[in-house]
Amino acid sequence: MTFSVRKDRHKTHAVKIGSVVMGGSAPVRIQSMTNTDTADAVATARQAAELAAAGSELVRITVDRPEAAAAVPEIRERLDAMGVDVPLIGDFHYIGHTLLRDYPACAEALDKYRINPGNVGFKNKQDRNFAMMIETAARLGKAVRIGVNWGSLDQALLTRMMDENAALDEPRDTREIMHEALAASALDSAARAEELGLAAERIVISAKVSEVQDLIACYRMLAARSAYALHLGLTEAGMGDKGIVASTAALAILLQEGIGDTIRVSLTPGPGEARTREVHVAQEILQSLGIRSFTPGIIACPGCGRTTSSTFQELARDISEFVRQKRPEWQAKYPGFEELQLAVMGCIVNGPGESRHADIGISLPGTGEIPAAPVYIDGRKVKTLRGENLAEQFRDIIEDYIASRWG
Repeated sequence: MTFSVRKDRHKTHAVKIGSVVMGGSAPVRIQSMTNTDTADAVATARQAAELAAAGSELVRITVDRPEAAAAVPEIRERLDAMGVDVPLIGDFHYIGHTLLRDYPACAEALDKYRINPGNVGFKNKQDRNFAMMIETAARLGKAVRIGVNWGSLDQALLTRMMDENAALDEPRDTREIMHEALAASALDSAARAEELGLAAERIVISAKVSEVQDLIACYRMLAARSAYALHLGLTEAGMGDKGIVASTAALAILLQEGIGDTIRVSLTPGPGEARTREVHVAQEILQSLGIRSFTPGIIACPGCGRTTSSTFQELARDISEFVRQKRPEWQAKYPGFEELQLAVMGCIVNGPGESRHADIGISLPGTGEIPAAPVYIDGRKVKTLRGENLAEQFRDIIEDYIASRWG
């Protein structure tokens, strides 16, 4: 897989998580999370494998009770048996310290622990429980994400900072204090982890919120104040278009500024919808920004009064599905194929021009135009397609081009 790293990317520590390196000069990685009951090892391993096949380079699983912790080694074994070496991240809340202590095989099987300092305990127990988890990670050579969430922020820290702000002659906006509290919680916890023996090269931090502007403000703070690897994502992006648009708006701004080492698009799936959609959206964000390439790009005409026929819509849909279906095969046989640019255009206005700019383009006839579809390859018109099987003919052209250029 090819990718490009922004020259002005925020410099962070490289962190090794299983077979994957993130941070440093590594590409921006894609992470996802299962929504199965982790205690069901068969279902969780199956979904983790599906997410990995879709392109998720790291998969997080919930480890919330003894039955879930006991199932983690079996999940790892099942993935290994399927030839899926995707790193597993354990998501711990409230009783993570006891689960890691009581289920050492779980602690060994995971490649990274996700710890929320806001809910590892209260008062004197908070530091003790946090220390137990960090010391386990350090002893076993595991990475840790210190993930702060606005919904479960350390209330003692927030209260103290709010009180200090209220005592000022000119108090700052409370939203700014929230941002400061999130950043402080993450950075203070990371510093404490280093004191306990966990190397900075094992630490990832995040500050998850649900609003776009809050996320941007928090991560700008974190990037300016540390060199820890950063995990990006809205904590509850939402469902459908809302979730996709909100995640794209937030992540695109930060990634364009060179901030972020892993991303997750936390979409609420619709009933029966595949969990893999969040992976595809994350890929589209990175590819649209020119940061990484995962699959051939397809430019398609939106349609207007000149294109009353649905032919170009059907062809664009067919080619998109064809490319996604063929991706695993092409990835194995033709390294670099993902750089391919296709154009499926609907009329004579922009059709020929856009088709010439693509590696392969087809300009379909609009309303009242001659029923013929010229095809352009590397800027030159090479043939004209006619008939009912345009999609089949165009697919053959794509296959031949990929084989000749990247074979």
